[in-house]
Amino acid sequence: MSDEWKSSAKSEGEDAKSWRLLEKALLSSVQEQRRSRRWGIFFKLLTFFYLFGVLALVLPALDLKSASTGTAHTALIEIRGMIADREEASADKVVGSLRAAFEDANTRGVILRINSPGGSPVQSGYIYDEIRRLRGEYPQIKVYAVISDLGASGAYYIASAADEIYADKASLVGSIGVTAASFGFVETMEKLGVERRVYTSGEHKAFLDPFQPQKEEETRFWKTVLDTTHRQFIDSVKKGRGDRLKADEHPELFSGLVWSGEQALQLGLVDALGSASYVAREVIGEKEMVDFTQRDTPFDRFAKRLGTSVADRIALWMGFQGPTLQ
Repeated sequence: MSDEWKSSAKSEGEDAKSWRLLEKALLSSVQEQRRSRRWGIFFKLLTFFYLFGVLALVLPALDLKSASTGTAHTALIEIRGMIADREEASADKVVGSLRAAFEDANTRGVILRINSPGGSPVQSGYIYDEIRRLRGEYPQIKVYAVISDLGASGAYYIASAADEIYADKASLVGSIGVTAASFGFVETMEKLGVERRVYTSGEHKAFLDPFQPQKEEETRFWKTVLDTTHRQFIDSVKKGRGDRLKADEHPELFSGLVWSGEQALQLGLVDALGSASYVAREVIGEKEMVDFTQRDTPFDRFAKRLGTSVADRIALWMGFQGPTLQ
């Protein structure tokens, strides 16, 4: 073997070794960059969730702090959408808003701005009772319900607790009635060849099951529940509206029908026509309105978008729905 060949082989070996070292260094550099990116993404996500959590905790407090201006004002509380537990128009939120508004030394009057089709008679009843209690505790502060597009059923139940009710001439007002709805899938199950098996420890425990035939005695019983709720609704409206409600001349007021604001004025369902700004400026005498409405935190809204209430909705749609004022 010649010295020249040996020298060439040695040189090639050294080159290969150098390339391997260079390759190893490059791979290490790439891996390090990947690790850095991963840690960077991790810390960015961690920072995001931290800031999100802080906002979820701090924003409600900021809303409460900004509610009072330190000067005389009209307190505004929104009742919007379905009146139900865990909704924006739940009794917890509305009652909390009411108490904050009444306890503010600078509140000269309270406006309930309503745009709602109604909802739970229980939630509506809680709000109704609290309005009447606060009116008794703070007699110098008047409560005015102002109906915008819609003030029906449970929403009107709440409005009837106010000192006065205002609406637009084209608002929809009334619907003093009770409903409970479900579906019947008995024939569908038979066509599909599906057998329904229900095990209960009470004779009528499954009487709302939409997959079983209705029984006449259970239907009659359910009607008594709805009639009782309807009577409670009527009694509360009569107590709130008093002689202003022309119920003797118009018994159809309690039939579940709905009227325009102009018609509602003639029937005694509302006291006058006007908007929230009109009531603040001309009736209360304090045109500056301060919003005391308690709203969902960003975390609550985020959770709802993820569908945390889907099971509740399905239960309602499938027949497990109690009486509603709609």
